[in-house]
Amino acid sequence: MAQFEAQDMIEEVQANIETGDILKTKLVLAHLGDMDLKTQNRLIYELSRGDVHFTVPVLLHLMTEHVEIADALPIIKETLLSSLLAYPELLIEFLSDPSIKDKTHLINVAGELRFDDAVPALLYLVANSENESEINHIIETLGLIGDPQAVNTLTDYLYAANRDLIITAVQALGQVASPSAMHRLGERMGTDNELDYMILSIFADVQDPTSLEKLNETLASHYAHMRIYAKQELIRIGSKAVPALIDNLLKDDPDFIIHTLNVLGDIADESAIMPIRKLLGKEPKDANIRFAAYEALALLPLRKGAYTLTAGLTDKEDHVCVAAARAIDQNYSDILTAGIKNLLRSETDEARHITKIIVNAQVDKVFLSLANEAFFQNMSLVYLPHAHKDTKEHYISLLNENGLEDFARKITGDVEDTGIKLKVVAVDDSRMILNIYKATLHELGFEPVLFEFPAGAIEYFMNDTAAIMLTDLNMPEISGVQLSAQVRKKYSSKELPIIMVTTQNEANDNKAAFEAGVDKIIQKPFNAKSLKAAMDEFL
Repeated sequence: MAQFEAQDMIEEVQANIETGDILKTKLVLAHLGDMDLKTQNRLIYELSRGDVHFTVPVLLHLMTEHVEIADALPIIKETLLSSLLAYPELLIEFLSDPSIKDKTHLINVAGELRFDDAVPALLYLVANSENESEINHIIETLGLIGDPQAVNTLTDYLYAANRDLIITAVQALGQVASPSAMHRLGERMGTDNELDYMILSIFADVQDPTSLEKLNETLASHYAHMRIYAKQELIRIGSKAVPALIDNLLKDDPDFIIHTLNVLGDIADESAIMPIRKLLGKEPKDANIRFAAYEALALLPLRKGAYTLTAGLTDKEDHVCVAAARAIDQNYSDILTAGIKNLLRSETDEARHITKIIVNAQVDKVFLSLANEAFFQNMSLVYLPHAHKDTKEHYISLLNENGLEDFARKITGDVEDTGIKLKVVAVDDSRMILNIYKATLHELGFEPVLFEFPAGAIEYFMNDTAAIMLTDLNMPEISGVQLSAQVRKKYSSKELPIIMVTTQNEANDNKAAFEAGVDKIIQKPFNAKSLKAAMDEFL
């Protein structure tokens, strides 16, 4: 009996195909789930032999009105795809057919085929749809197709009331990836952290000239989270981003130049060496620019002209001197040795200051090249016995390893002060700045507790405290604002004052910092006097 019914159904479908009766075919196939698998496959096969104008509407009906049957029989979708693959031009006709109410599967096919010719029909559909789910689906599909003619429509949805539509439009424009699409995404930035990160990551993935330009411009953003993310992505992109970054060094914005120098140092592309040296040759007034320039050069291999770095040792700001010392140590040579000895041999106040810088900077190559000179020993022993214990232990070990035991013994100096010192936590992603903190806080009589990564400071404050916390603003992963907000969850301002020490002086950053619980903001470069003055307000 079942076999007879199956044969009747097959014959009915065959007859309906011949007469073009779509309605009867839909009614017959409503019972498709009652048939055995062999009959089901035969019926779909018969359907596939019909005219595509007959076959496609019936298949769509099965997929939308009899979902369970369609899910159980993958051949239904496969037949739809093969029919439209054979006649892709008819996909536009079906998309525009008002009698087909649910166009979900047609839209899917347009996306899977990356069918550019379907874009006008999709744009018409999205403009006339009031169904947000369908609109979202069409936007996704326009992104998959990636045709630039969709950019204007997609841009409209960047400002939709529905957040899901905004996110989908951002992703779709990222897939289109045309210069116009990248410009529109750039214009959308600045009001929503999540969207900003998403857009910046698109720029970093696309890496066309427009995307690199937008990423580069973001270094000058008034929002710390955007600057930090842009820096990370530019570093990841590497040498491809260097030409645009080098152009930044000609700008007049000090903060923009500083962030650029940070990125160039981390990328470590040799083509940046000459532009950075030219920048230093102009003697920038901003000490933070000079510091960042030397810090970048410390990460770059200077094959020629490294002797010019010695000029940094006589800078009026200790921060800059330390950075120059690190750059010298990285590129040390006999010529540099001779130049530094000439600077120190006179044992003047300037020579003693340079010696102090060399000691605090922990530049081992420089130190060892001078260690046999009596004038250097005399001057360095003014500072070394009173240096931080880690610094003393470092130099004692270094001298002993290099056969300079007599000098090492002289460093021991007086008995270490065993009095209890107030702890000061300092957080900065620059190891050079942390080294300066260590020397400066020790000089002021505090016990420095240093963290290169904010996450380490957060973990520290879970079980311990300090008299004060000093934090940078622009740090990867966790900014100084985010760090302060986390610390404030446990400690009030009275329990733990927070001072932000930064090169930045943006109104938006300052507002965000104070809202996060920062008590005071001071600008780099700092020295013992300026740092003490800021801390004395709270201690």
